[in-house]
Amino acid sequence: MWNRRRHAAAAAAALSVIAPALGAGPAQAGVANAGLPGAPATNPLAGMPWGNYTGPLDEVFPAYDQAQGEEKTLLGLIALRPRMRWFGAWYSDEEAQATASDYIANVTGGDDSVLTQMAVFRLVPWEYAACRRLPTAAEQASYRQWIDSLAAGIGSARVALVLQPDLPFSSCVPHHSPLPLQLVAYAARAFSALRHTTVYIDAGASDWAGVRQASAMLLMAGVRYTRGFALGATHYDSTAREIAFGAKLVAALRRAGAGGMHFVINTAQNGRPFTHQQYRGANYDNAAACRTRASVRCVTLGIPPTTDVANPRWGLSPALRSAAARLVDAYLWIGRPWLENQSDPFELSRSLALAATTPF
Repeated sequence: MWNRRRHAAAAAAALSVIAPALGAGPAQAGVANAGLPGAPATNPLAGMPWGNYTGPLDEVFPAYDQAQGEEKTLLGLIALRPRMRWFGAWYSDEEAQATASDYIANVTGGDDSVLTQMAVFRLVPWEYAACRRLPTAAEQASYRQWIDSLAAGIGSARVALVLQPDLPFSSCVPHHSPLPLQLVAYAARAFSALRHTTVYIDAGASDWAGVRQASAMLLMAGVRYTRGFALGATHYDSTAREIAFGAKLVAALRRAGAGGMHFVINTAQNGRPFTHQQYRGANYDNAAACRTRASVRCVTLGIPPTTDVANPRWGLSPALRSAAARLVDAYLWIGRPWLENQSDPFELSRSLALAATTPF
C-alpha cells in the first residue's frame, strides 16, 4: 500500500508556495436552504427535508425492498437513511447532465424544498494512479466538460455536494504538480456558483494529511469559493477526533485568509472507530465489519445523518459539543461501507453485520 504520509512534508511545502497565487477572491458559496421559510441562516443544510434515492442505480435499496423480517429491518437502517451517491467518470460527459437531473428528480420527488446529496469523484487519473501520471490535455478538457454538464443537471436544486473524496492523494502526483488541485478548483467555482448548491471540498481525515498539508491543499483546490470542507469520507476515525482536527483546520484556513469555513463529517462507518495507523489488515478500504456489539476497531454504522451535531446522545465532551455546534454543519453518510472496497458491488452479509452491530 502506498504510504499516505510519505510525501506530506514536501507536498505541503510546495503547495504553501503555490496557494497564495490564487488570491482570496470573492466568496460565492451557494446556500442549499436559501429562501426556505424558517430555515436557519447559520447552517445551509438545516431546516429542510433530506431526500433519499430509491431508484434502480442504488445498491442498497433494491435489497431492502426485496427483504423480509429481521433482514428487512436491518437493511432499513441503511436504505431508509439519506445517503450520498457518488458521481464520476463511469458516467460519460454526454450522460452527466441527465444523470444528475434524473437522480435529483428521484430524491426530491419533485419537491424543490428537499435536499439532495452528491459526491463528485471525477478526477482521472486518481487515487494510486495519480501517483504515476498527470491528466492529459484531453482528460483535462473532458473533466471541465463533465463538471459543466453535471452543474447544468443540478441547476437550481438544493444540493449538499462533497467534492473529490480522498483529496490528499494530490500529495503524491508527479513533481507535486498543482494541476489536479487546479481542476478541483474549477469544479469548486462551477458548483458554488449554483445558488442552492453548498459545496464541501474533501480534506481527507484526521489520521491522514496533517493540518498544514490539508490547509495548503484546500486553498489550492478553491476552498475560498465554498462553504468549507469534508472529513472522513473513506476513513474510520472517530467523530470526536474529526471534530478536533476540523477545528484546527478551520483556524489554519482563517490564518491563511480563508475565514468563516465550516465542515461536515462522514459518520457512515465509524461506529467503532480506529485510525489508519492502527489498522493491521490486508485491505484498509474493505476493513473487517464488526461481528458483535462488543467488537472494537472494526467497521459498523456511526451516527445517523443529521444536523443535530451537538446532541448529548453522541457522547462528545462538552468542549467538542461546543466546537461541533459552531463549526460542523452536519454528520453525513458520505462513505459506503456496505459496498466491497467502499466502491462496488453491494455485499449483503457485510451490510447486515454493519446494521446489527451499530451502537447508534
